[in-house]
Amino acid sequence: MDEMVGQKNDRGELKASRFGLAGRVLRALGPGLVTGAADDDPSGIATYSQVGAQFGYQLSWILLFSYPLMAVTQAIAARIGCVTGRGIAQNLRRHYPRWLLRIVVLLLLVANVANLGADLGAMGSAVQLLVGGPALVYTVILAGFCVLFQIFMSYARYASVLKWLTLSLFSYVVVVIAVDVPWGEALKNIFVPSVSFDSAHAMAVVAVLGTTISPYLFFWQAGQEVEEQVRRATLPLYVTPGKAGAEMERMGIDTWVGMGLSNLISLFIVLATAATLHAHGVTDINSSAQAAEALRPIAGVFTFFLFALGIIGTGLLAIPVLAGSAAYAVCETFNWVEGLDHKLRDARAFYGVIAAATLIGLALNFVGVDPIKALYWSAVLNGVLAAPMMAAMLLIATNRKIMAEFVLPWQMTAGGVVAAIVMAVASVAFIVLSL
Repeated sequence: MDEMVGQKNDRGELKASRFGLAGRVLRALGPGLVTGAADDDPSGIATYSQVGAQFGYQLSWILLFSYPLMAVTQAIAARIGCVTGRGIAQNLRRHYPRWLLRIVVLLLLVANVANLGADLGAMGSAVQLLVGGPALVYTVILAGFCVLFQIFMSYARYASVLKWLTLSLFSYVVVVIAVDVPWGEALKNIFVPSVSFDSAHAMAVVAVLGTTISPYLFFWQAGQEVEEQVRRATLPLYVTPGKAGAEMERMGIDTWVGMGLSNLISLFIVLATAATLHAHGVTDINSSAQAAEALRPIAGVFTFFLFALGIIGTGLLAIPVLAGSAAYAVCETFNWVEGLDHKLRDARAFYGVIAAATLIGLALNFVGVDPIKALYWSAVLNGVLAAPMMAAMLLIATNRKIMAEFVLPWQMTAGGVVAAIVMAVASVAFIVLSL
C-alpha cells in the first residue's frame, strides 16, 4: 500500500506518488486523523444531537468557527511531541513546577474517567437498541474488549485498526444523505452566524466548544507523535533538523485534515438531527442512544441503524484514546515506561493505568451515577482544564530551550492565544450559566 500511496526520497521528503496530491494526503494521515475522529465520541454525538434537535440549523456555524481553533491547538500538541520526542506531561515535568503538572494530570484523569463511563454506557445502550438484551452486559464486554485491544495488539496493527475505525464516522454522512435536508437554509446558517444572547444558546455554544476542544486530545496526539517516531525508528526533530521540512508537512496535513473530518462529521450530526428530530418537534435529547432511538419512527429503520452503529464505532475509537491519554499523562508524570509499542511486561504501569481508567469508568455505570451528570461534569472539567492546558502548551512550544529552532512561528502562536482566550471565556460562561 505504501508503494501505491507515496514514497520518500533520500532526505525523507514525501515524493509525489502516482496518485499525486491525494496520495500525499493519504500517506500523511495518522495521529491527527485518529485524534480528530476520537473527538466525535458518543458524548460528542449526544452534544451535537441536542444542538440539532433543540435549535435546528441555527447553530451550525459553530462547527465552522471552531475548526481553525481546534486545528491550531492540535497542531501545537503534535509539534511538541514531534520536535522534543516527549509528551506534554513529560515536558511539563522537565521544565516547569511539579505542582502545575500534578494539578493538570489530576483534572485530566477525573475528566477522562467520567467521559469513559459515559461513553461506555452509551455504547452498551446502542448495542441494546440494535439487538436487544441487557445494556450493562454489553457495556462490560465492550470495556474488556477495549482494554485487551490496547494491551495485547502490536502498535502497528493497533494504529491500523484505529485508522479503519474512523470509517465508522461516515455513517453520519449516509444519514444526512438519507434524510431530507433543506440545503438552502442549512448552508445559510453554516456560513452566516446567527447569535442569540440568551442562556440556552450561550450554553449550547459553550458545550460545542468544550466538546470539540478537549485536553485529552492534546495529550493523545503528542504521545502518538512520539509513538510514530519509535515505530519508524526516527529521532526527534531537535536532533535531526534536516528532516523538519517533510515532517512538518506531514504533521500539518494530518492535523488539518483530521480536525476537518472531525468537525465535518459533527456538522453532519447537527444537520441530521435538525432535519429529523427538530423538524418533528423532538427538542430534548439527553444521550446519543436516545437520539438514535428517536430517529427510528421519524427517519426509518435504516437511518436509526446507521446512527446507532456510528455510536458503537466511534466509541471503540474514543475509549482507547481517553484511556491512553490518561496513561501517557500519568507515566510521563512519574517517568515510568510508556507507549503502546511496548510489551505488557515492559510497561506494566502504562497498561495498568489504561485498565484502571477504563474499569473505573465502567464502574460508574453500576453505582447509580447518572450518565448525563457524568457527561456534564466531564464537560465542566474539560472546560476548566482546556484554557490553562493550552496556555501551558504555548509556554512549551515558544520556549527555545525546549523547542530549539522549532519554536512556534508567530502565526501559530497568535492562533493558539486566540484559541486559549476563546476557551477561557467559554469555560467561565459555562460555569456562570450553570449556577
